Amino acid sequence: MVEEGGALEKKEQELFVRSEISLVIRDYDEIFSDFDPRPYSHRSLSFDFMDEMRRAVREADTEGFELRILLPVSKRNSEKEAVIKSRLRDHIKKHSSMLEKEAWQRMKRGIFIALIGFLMMGFALYLRSSEKLGLFYDILYIFFEPGGWFTMWTGLDLIFAFASEKNRDLEFYKKMTKADIHFSHY
Repeated sequence: MVEEGGALEKKEQELFVRSEISLVIRDYDEIFSDFDPRPYSHRSLSFDFMDEMRRAVREADTEGFELRILLPVSKRNSEKEAVIKSRLRDHIKKHSSMLEKEAWQRMKRGIFIALIGFLMMGFALYLRSSEKLGLFYDILYIFFEPGGWFTMWTGLDLIFAFASEKNRDLEFYKKMTKADIHFSHY
């Protein structure tokens, strides 16, 4: 493993840097939904296959890894594999983009709602600190103080709850965009 000069060979270094993940299937149909009769280039991916990939990729290095899809040598078809790899890439890019867009939309909405809540609390503080202005202003204060708190926390919840809910999916798709997908046999 160590050369005379003390340096590892290039291929051996790449093996240490890249982690490898392997998934075993019996045939190509296991990658796709049983209910979708379209050709592989447009067919929906199987939830079971995607869940299995998520579990396998969870611990993968974020710098990139190799995903090997293993199937019997007798079932291999290089043309189908090229189409399937393309379909997987398209799916990964599409869902990664959708999740990033959704995260940004929710973040903007959460910030907007939190700012409205903060302004409502500021208005309630103004009403409280001003001289006794009458029953109408007392009612406004009673409305704006809890309403401001509620609105601000709702906005913050949109920001942070979304991050915890969708962060795993977004992380998965980001990892998959850097993955090298290869077919092999067992």
